[in-house]
Amino acid sequence: MFTFLLILLILDSILLVTVVLMQAGQGGGLAALGGGASTETFFGGRQAVTILTKLSWWCGGIFLGLSLLLAGLSTRSGRARSILQEQLGPPPAEQAAPLPLQETPIPGLPGQDTGR
Repeated sequence: MFTFLLILLILDSILLVTVVLMQAGQGGGLAALGGGASTETFFGGRQAVTILTKLSWWCGGIFLGLSLLLAGLSTRSGRARSILQEQLGPPPAEQAAPLPLQETPIPGLPGQDTGR
């Protein structure tokens, strides 16, 4: 599923780049500052909506949606979060508490009850 969505995202990004590059420029821009350009030309004015404009909006929306979906899917994976965690392996299991020491009498020590 993740790989399929990633392939769709790559294809959509290629289509988006192609559509944006095929669009005609608005003209004006910074060159209009030189003199004589009206503010309508400087700010872009109102253009007719072409099929390339609609396609670029759709491709941009699909790109955004797929990106957010893939980001959400990638955080749910059970993999380690960093390279260091992958190299170190799983965290060590908690060690059991040490067993209590048994008191064994040592013969010949003063103060010990030897059971006699």
